[in-house]
This record gives sequence, C-alpha cells and structure tokens, in this order.
Amino acid sequence: MKITLTPQQKLQLEEMHDSTRDGRVRDRIKAVLLASEGWSQAMIS
Repeated sequence: MKITLTPQQKLQLEEMHDSTRDGRVRDRIKAVLLASEGWSQAMIS
C-alpha cells in the first residue's frame, strides 16, 4: 500500500521516531515511513 506524505509530514514522523522511547510507536512510525517509500506490506512485516 502506497502512502503519500508531504515533506513536512515525513520530517514530523522522523522527529517523532527519534524522540519517542516506546518501541511499538517507533515500529509503527517506521512502517508508515517505509510504506511511503513504496515498500509492500510483506516487505515491512
């Protein structure tokens, strides 16, 4: 599934990823970022 993010949204997610300590939240953010780069669900999981 392709997700389209604006550059600002991508930057905000990257900042959240770097600042949060909750591993589950970091994993979810990373999955969204990878999906926005064209990775398939199978590749992400």
